[in-house]
Amino acid sequence: MFDRLEDLKLRLEEILNQLSEPDVASDAVRFRKLMKEQSDLTPIVEAYQQYKQNKQNIEESLALLEEESDEELRELAKEELNDSKEQAAKLEEKLKILLLPKDPNDEKNVIVEIRAGAGGDEAALFAAEIYRMYVHYAEGKRWKTELLECEEIGIGGMKNISFMVTGQGAYSVLKYESGVHRVQRVPETESGGRIHTSTISVAVMPEAEEVEVEIDEKDIRIDVMRASGNGGQCVNTTDSAVRLTHYPTGIVVYSQTEKSQLQNKAKAFALLRAKLYDMERQKAHDAEAEARRSQIGTGDRSEKIRTYNFPQGRVTDHRIGLTLYKLDKIMDGDIQEIVDACIAADQAIRLGRLNEEG
Repeated sequence: MFDRLEDLKLRLEEILNQLSEPDVASDAVRFRKLMKEQSDLTPIVEAYQQYKQNKQNIEESLALLEEESDEELRELAKEELNDSKEQAAKLEEKLKILLLPKDPNDEKNVIVEIRAGAGGDEAALFAAEIYRMYVHYAEGKRWKTELLECEEIGIGGMKNISFMVTGQGAYSVLKYESGVHRVQRVPETESGGRIHTSTISVAVMPEAEEVEVEIDEKDIRIDVMRASGNGGQCVNTTDSAVRLTHYPTGIVVYSQTEKSQLQNKAKAFALLRAKLYDMERQKAHDAEAEARRSQIGTGDRSEKIRTYNFPQGRVTDHRIGLTLYKLDKIMDGDIQEIVDACIAADQAIRLGRLNEEG
């Protein structure tokens, strides 16, 4: 590990020297690549330098304890020794996490697809609430959200919603939301006051660039039509809605959120690219089934990941055994504690596997 850290330290010095060259700024592609690599390496090298400083402090404290007879100075040296050992141990763990292989999609924007499952209208109402939860969470992180596709029902619910989240590292955070979300409550549509269980599914897909997914025009059928629905935010009165049918996979996407046919077409293609890219990723994950099962956030889309229990005011994430009694805040977008716990659990699993291999 430390040989690799020394190599990364030298590489960062090399990048900084290149960035100081006058001709680098004129080459936009090279400049962006170097800046990205500098941004990735800086926290690793800074942690490594702090680690080395603490190791040096340990050696100096041990030397002082051997040479010094003054009791007061020896006590100070012991304190310094204990502090430096503690810091060095923490920094070593931090470095192991920083050196874990990164998901190449982590920095990408995401497309989130929410679909109502079991529970009829109640599931559609819950899907709309979960959509608002993610929008509020994104707003708190100063990320931009853009509706791509939705199918509304008359009482304020949504059978399905697709939307894009634009923000640095969006996929690295939201990928843990993929799976089945379950709600337990007395539905607004239920007069008997009985608690019902309904489900929705959430799929989080990294945005795919055109160069990453090539779509042959011969494989696509494009239909243009008038937007339909219950008079909500997805409806307008011109022939601007666009439906794409991808013959090889049978995937159908539909966009009617904009008044412009061109804008709806662009959104539909963005959604189709993300779905095709996600299909390829799922195939790769299936080929590594064991690794996939042992990671948080990359499991089966049919896996029940979370329960929202309204009578008890609690939210439970079943993958990590976390229960929080702040359902109102979570539904208002305060999901950071859950996200952080998922990230920590995922890192612990990957570190454990790395230690086993090592």
